[in-house]
Amino acid sequence: MKILHTADWHLGKRLDRFPRMEEQVMVMQEIAAIADEQNADMILVAGDLFDNFNPGVEAVELFYKTLKHLSRNGCRPVIAISGNHDSPSLIDAPDPLARECGIILIGHPRAHIAPFKTEYFEITRSKEGFIELKIENLDFPVRILHTPYANEARLKEYFGENKEEEINKVLSDTWKALAEEFCDDTGVNLLTAHLYMNKKDGPVLEEPEGEKPIRIGNADMIYSDCIPEQIQYTALGHLHGFRNIGTAEKPVIYSSSPLCYSFSEAGQTKYVSMVEAFPGKNVSVEKKPLKSGKALVRKIFSNVEDTVQWLKENPNTFIELTLESETFITADERKLLYQSHTGIVHLIPKIKNLNPAENHSHEMNLNQNIEPLFKDYFKSKNGGQEANEELMNLFNEIKNYKL
Repeated sequence: MKILHTADWHLGKRLDRFPRMEEQVMVMQEIAAIADEQNADMILVAGDLFDNFNPGVEAVELFYKTLKHLSRNGCRPVIAISGNHDSPSLIDAPDPLARECGIILIGHPRAHIAPFKTEYFEITRSKEGFIELKIENLDFPVRILHTPYANEARLKEYFGENKEEEINKVLSDTWKALAEEFCDDTGVNLLTAHLYMNKKDGPVLEEPEGEKPIRIGNADMIYSDCIPEQIQYTALGHLHGFRNIGTAEKPVIYSSSPLCYSFSEAGQTKYVSMVEAFPGKNVSVEKKPLKSGKALVRKIFSNVEDTVQWLKENPNTFIELTLESETFITADERKLLYQSHTGIVHLIPKIKNLNPAENHSHEMNLNQNIEPLFKDYFKSKNGGQEANEELMNLFNEIKNYKL
């Protein structure tokens, strides 16, 4: 069977003051097209479906349209779990109706999905945190252990409040019990979760810049060695770059976000994960690159002329622009930069000769006139940099202003 794994859609997310909805529409269409081209038998969406607990109308509409497309109007099962950006109750709310379209929405940890049947697949067995599906044209069952994101309050509610027990052990024991009861080599065995998981003794992976960090109380980090040995593929959400923290034989994969959502992701290629799985065998995984959306670029220039030329040559981008110069950017230069490009998200002026290590403090004569006193003050606060003519004109305009 073929499984498409995607995650971290963050529908409704903005980049500072810039909306991303148009790009999100395009990339959702691209993901659905890949699922159709690859003839995927099932879709897994591993959390952070929306960017906040109360998504806007456009984001909600895009979400349902995308799931409907992915499900091929009910012909293909789609399983979507909530992440740390999602409201579990909002994700759960339309589930009875969604099931009629072949879509299974899981908002809460250890949710129990009652068995049901559509024209093309059925849930044959279920338990808290587990479902088994029989899909048309597949002669074996598909077992899925599912764990949506759980904050500390939800963990206490669903997994109990034992302060002596680490969450790593709680999850390990829960997953192990389910795997031993339901997962053998007569079916395909999967796990999907929205967690901050790392490889034991491996480097600690950085959480996405600007995202809500996942902290589960004071519990220790979750490690991939708590995944039961019966699981052939683990579909994770939360980290925005494609990573396999498992092995080639038993992948544990963050499939990546569909778009670059912060400048820490600048230059990243985004993917969905296409998984080919058979009972009792190692899976094979292919990264399918996504091409939709504007590039995020970090650029540093030393003069306004070169900056303007590059900006005009690269219109379809979002830019974090650092301009190093001998003096501060004037208002006219700033205006020229913004007129040259509509996607400047951050403009960071940097003075070349400033050296934080140097001590430019000196005594100022407080008895001198206000204009030279201001010049001395500005110089002391800016590493010896002289106030330019534009700044002094503005200072004098304020000084001479009368109410």
